[in-house]
Amino acid sequence: VEKNLKLEEKITMLQQQNEELRARIEQNTVITRQLSEENANLQEYVEKEVEEKKKLSRTNEELLWKLQEGDAVSPVKLPPAPSTPFYRCSSENSSPAKVRTLRR
Repeated sequence: VEKNLKLEEKITMLQQQNEELRARIEQNTVITRQLSEENANLQEYVEKEVEEKKKLSRTNEELLWKLQEGDAVSPVKLPPAPSTPFYRCSSENSSPAKVRTLRR
């Protein structure tokens, strides 16, 4: 009888541990999904930034070529650069992948 009581207590303790572990697994699954989504968003952002950088590089090369060819003899007024958002990872959030928008 005493052995059975000890075994029942152990079963109860193991069941509680099992429930706690299941809850932790569920919590980790939610966090993993959130991080995967943030990662996808950040990858998309990086791809857009790379394309913008390539575009600016081509524009710069074109302007340099025009300067070298003498097409820029008369001053040309360039339109103001569009105000594009600048993204940076915020260290004050719980997740390092949180993105905050700043104006340039």
